[in-house]
Amino acid sequence: MAHATLLSNGRIVDGTPRPGWVGDLLIEGDHITALAPHGQIAPTALARARASEHFTEVDCTGRVIAPGFIDVHTHDDAAVLDAPTMLPKLSQGITTVIVGNCGISLAPVVTDTPLAPLSLLGRLQFRHASMADYARAVDAAQPAVNVAALMGHTALRMHHLADLRQTATADERAAMAADMEEAMAAGALGLSSGIFYSEAYAADVEELVAVASVAARHGGVYATHIRDELAGILPALQEAALTARQSGLPLVISHHKCAGPANWGRTRETLPLIDQLAQQQEIAMDVYPYTAGSTVLREDLVDGIIDILITGSQPHPEMAGRYLADIAREWGVPQQEAAVRLKPGGACYFQMREDDVERVIAHPLSMIGSDGLPHDERPHPRLWGAFPRVLACYWRDKGLLQLEVAVHKMTGLSAQRFRLGGRGLLQTGHVADVVVFDPARVRDLATFEHPQQFSEGIEQVWVNGVLSYTATQRATGARAGRFVRRQGGSQAAAPQRESAEIAIK
Repeated sequence: MAHATLLSNGRIVDGTPRPGWVGDLLIEGDHITALAPHGQIAPTALARARASEHFTEVDCTGRVIAPGFIDVHTHDDAAVLDAPTMLPKLSQGITTVIVGNCGISLAPVVTDTPLAPLSLLGRLQFRHASMADYARAVDAAQPAVNVAALMGHTALRMHHLADLRQTATADERAAMAADMEEAMAAGALGLSSGIFYSEAYAADVEELVAVASVAARHGGVYATHIRDELAGILPALQEAALTARQSGLPLVISHHKCAGPANWGRTRETLPLIDQLAQQQEIAMDVYPYTAGSTVLREDLVDGIIDILITGSQPHPEMAGRYLADIAREWGVPQQEAAVRLKPGGACYFQMREDDVERVIAHPLSMIGSDGLPHDERPHPRLWGAFPRVLACYWRDKGLLQLEVAVHKMTGLSAQRFRLGGRGLLQTGHVADVVVFDPARVRDLATFEHPQQFSEGIEQVWVNGVLSYTATQRATGARAGRFVRRQGGSQAAAPQRESAEIAIK
């Protein structure tokens, strides 16, 4: 055995909602080999570990020992290749990132000039013609975190469609389905879509089902940035549920929110609808712990009411970090015109209300995702702070969640929903992705003014059994991540065909 680590006398929060307990955890190689109340690991197991070439014991008194956090909603597709130390994520205790969200993935698009929204992934890594190519690139880059991937529907459209303003033809649907088949064979988790974006807005349920049903045959999932998170949110949720039912897939609603002042408070409507739909099919959702979202700069999202912070602008890079209203005032133009002048670019939109965010975070079907954009010049603080923020704000300060439930939403629930078998739980035989944190001190420090800040209280992080981050040393230099293929998915139930007109009206 090359190396072994004993984490002793910590509060074991195992990734389930069960109450934590004081115990010891033994890591040998890249797996957890023993877990027991403090002082009760078998002497033979301890002797074997101590005989390894490198043995370390870590006193975790007063600390929490938890599974490494799983960021279920990222746009780290290129970041894991360009910046494989992955400090924004590793420093939060994140050991696995799920990429390819919102219909946006690197594969199968090969281009030097990616258009929005693919440009959210940067501009340098669009050279992976298949999911297998991308998986090989991840393993070659040896990132510090594990990478699991969805195939993006918008990427498939941009690769195969002659006219993005139209619904895919039968031949184009077949071509997208063939790429989806390749992706699932390469270990993809499933399909993501982003029909909110104009490049995929023309897609109808039939087009989506043609691709998603391929993922269903392999036990995948369907994650979607729904068509409308503003006034039309209820029919958009119905459409997403219909697509998943007709495909035979579990549904993950991406970054569930009620956006725009006219929509505030409507989680009182959306969450009961999601509960009702979940009685017929498997549904989950992810959420980030902030009242601002972040995406490409779009003038149709400028309403003159909400604050909009520019995160980057190609024609006016000097405006990054400034508010759109101030720029418009300085230029003497309406805010929408200023937005057009700043494009292409990105922005944070302060379009949610805190009580809605709290309802979604507290809901039993929600998981935590950061949705950070690592290629923004001044990224949303969620890139560096989302997971510690949940612990500091919604567990410790507000008491909205129990600690075990908060951790469950970052680990065990996430692994279950996305078919990441052998991860997300502290359990003998599971992969040793582990975080140790100080429950009294853990908190996010990243702000909208200073977004690239390390969090406090994340003390050690092990990825595949390798100590990869410490609070004092930061990155240890170890990069033990790997491309993680889908595990634990079962053959999907037969798709349920029904009338789209009836279901979503």
